[in-house]
Amino acid sequence: MAAPNVRTSSFSRNISVVSSSPQIPGLKCGPNGTTFISTGIRDLDRILGGGYPLGSLVMVMEDPEAPHHMDLLRTFMSQGLVNNHPLLYASPSKDPRGFLGTLPNPGSSKEDKPTAPDLDQGESLRIAWQYRKYMENQKSSIDDYSNDFDMRKPLERQFLAGRPIDCVSLLDSSDLSVAQDHCATFLSKFPRNSSNITSIGRIAIQSFCSPLCEYSDKESDMLSFIRLLKSMLMVSNAVAIVTFPPSMLSPSSSTRLQHMADTLLSIKAIPDGDKELEKLLTGYKDINGFLNVHKVARINTQVPVILEAKTFSMSLKKRRFLALECLNQAPVDGSSGTSYGTSGSCSGSSKSGALDF
Repeated sequence: MAAPNVRTSSFSRNISVVSSSPQIPGLKCGPNGTTFISTGIRDLDRILGGGYPLGSLVMVMEDPEAPHHMDLLRTFMSQGLVNNHPLLYASPSKDPRGFLGTLPNPGSSKEDKPTAPDLDQGESLRIAWQYRKYMENQKSSIDDYSNDFDMRKPLERQFLAGRPIDCVSLLDSSDLSVAQDHCATFLSKFPRNSSNITSIGRIAIQSFCSPLCEYSDKESDMLSFIRLLKSMLMVSNAVAIVTFPPSMLSPSSSTRLQHMADTLLSIKAIPDGDKELEKLLTGYKDINGFLNVHKVARINTQVPVILEAKTFSMSLKKRRFLALECLNQAPVDGSSGTSYGTSGSCSGSSKSGALDF
């Protein structure tokens, strides 16, 4: 029997890593051979098309009036610890390890689990019950990748004990050589090659350009550090998220930092007592701040990610779980109808009849 003809091509995609990636908790395969890790916020995973791609640099622009960039760091770090990912955390504080005590704990889903149906209800609920069990199984598979974190409950000790965590203080550093050495040593443990992915690293750097650091006036050194960090990430199975206050940098340095980011986000405070904004947005009282998505990482592709929106509201569902939602404009006339008026007239007239141009 003749051997079948196999079409060969010089253009072949290496999928050895992608095919074996799902065996690691907290890892998901995406299109074009991209591998994602969860951001720690399910809504943000959905917005970014799956999460943060491996080997990418995420930068978050802080707002001095809104500390919500800390929530992005906390959920990112907690998700890694829950999935047993090694973690490197650096911050301009004397005791950076103390920040681990503020990390949120995975929320309990006991209240979301369906209860058994009453036998008195007959066979009419059999199909619905089977569907609910199917949805519960789907939810459990999602939990293997990402979790809902209770922002009011600290992370349990079982997720901290014995975990590979390295904490670095940037407060007393006259330069970034110490942080550079820690990052290089940490990322050397996660080399990217053709073999299977055995471990994933996460780096979280808080307030990188803080004036509390002695190197805050050395903008060229900070740019060189971020450039070096990105080059090391490109050949590593790791993701780094760096928050920085752009107001503490010159416009040119701030712009260069933003260009070096693979994924660029920003936090904006919501003004207190803004009557105009309260009339414009629905659910204004529940909004804690705004998240702006400026850039989404594109790995192994030149096709841009089409976002449903670029600005999202940040709120706490049930006052515990962080949620991101598209901004909804309140109806102009205060009714429950559309905000663009109730008539079909192009001129906005309330009279019925032919269109008025």
